[in-house]
Amino acid sequence: MNEYDRNIMKWDKRFLQMARLISLWSKDPSTKVGSVITDGGRKIVSLGYNGLPMYVDDDPEILNNRDEKYKYIIHAEVNSVLTAGKDLLGCTIYTWPFLPCTNCASMLIQAGIMEVVSYKCQDDRWTERIEESKKLFDKAKVQVVEY
Repeated sequence: MNEYDRNIMKWDKRFLQMARLISLWSKDPSTKVGSVITDGGRKIVSLGYNGLPMYVDDDPEILNNRDEKYKYIIHAEVNSVLTAGKDLLGCTIYTWPFLPCTNCASMLIQAGIMEVVSYKCQDDRWTERIEESKKLFDKAKVQVVEY
């Protein structure tokens, strides 16, 4: 591995650590997801974590009921795009603990994200969806990096 690749990996790991920290802000009792969007100069553009919409209380009756929760939860990737407040063309998103689902992948492509960095999925519940996301990213020529 050359010096350039080592430097890229160092920055990737830092932003992935930050995404992990941001994920801890989630009130979701089963899956905590965090994301960090950076621009081409590695400046942080936005952060996001999965949770209920703002002004909706973190009601345990919703959060502990999968059927109810999935009706209302906003994924970390969506939150980070919505709060960015700027054009995201050419930006990179770092997600923890795994790559985005297909719905989020579509939204990230539409927002202009050109690179997605994460870890390989360790949760069998998400593996199939993540493989579909990778196919979609490939079709859109979005670079995917998994550690």
